[in-house]
Amino acid sequence: MSEVFSHYVNYVTEIEDRFQQARGTGLFLLSPLDWALIETWKNSAIPLEAVLRGIDAAFQKAKTKRSRFRQVNSLAYCSQAVMEEARRMADAGSVERAPEPAPFDLEQIDGFLATNSVAIRAASASEFTAIADSLDHLRANLAVDSADLEALEQNLTILEDKMVAIARVSQTEDQALLVRRELDTYLRPYRGKMTAPQIAMLEARFLHRNLLETAHLPRLSLFYLDQ
Repeated sequence: MSEVFSHYVNYVTEIEDRFQQARGTGLFLLSPLDWALIETWKNSAIPLEAVLRGIDAAFQKAKTKRSRFRQVNSLAYCSQAVMEEARRMADAGSVERAPEPAPFDLEQIDGFLATNSVAIRAASASEFTAIADSLDHLRANLAVDSADLEALEQNLTILEDKMVAIARVSQTEDQALLVRRELDTYLRPYRGKMTAPQIAMLEARFLHRNLLETAHLPRLSLFYLDQ
């Protein structure tokens, strides 16, 4: 397994842990917006170190404000600080983090693919069957493909995108409108902290995630193997 991929699959865990530590309130469940934001950072190649520094900076700024400190309840509050840290690291040149151990083994990956195949076959739409068949094919060749998990991840991303396309066709106009209103409620307090492209990408990831959850379909990325 490559060091790059090992770093990639630990991305969400470190962000979640740092956010909980910064809040200082123990267990805190990330919201759908938080998960979509993490995916947005990951897909935009924002360095993990920039995210962690941005979280720390955002909380420090909140605590030093003269006005009464209000509890930070969303990662979106940290988005501006994260982007500032990312720009600062890009200007200065970032230092590679120490190599990380492989986060899971071949047996775990096989179980993940098998579980997702079963979940997809349980979906009501027959159009999803071909995707489950593709997962079974990946399992059958896993011993060979395990040397290149990044290629496996690319295949899983393609299959997930196909699932989303099918789920979108099945979504009614009323359902789509309800989700849009929910998204707007989440984003309203943070629109001034993000650029238009960042907002657009976050909206896309949120809607992507919602379509799968509504259809009771699993996330296929290895990013979610230990979630």
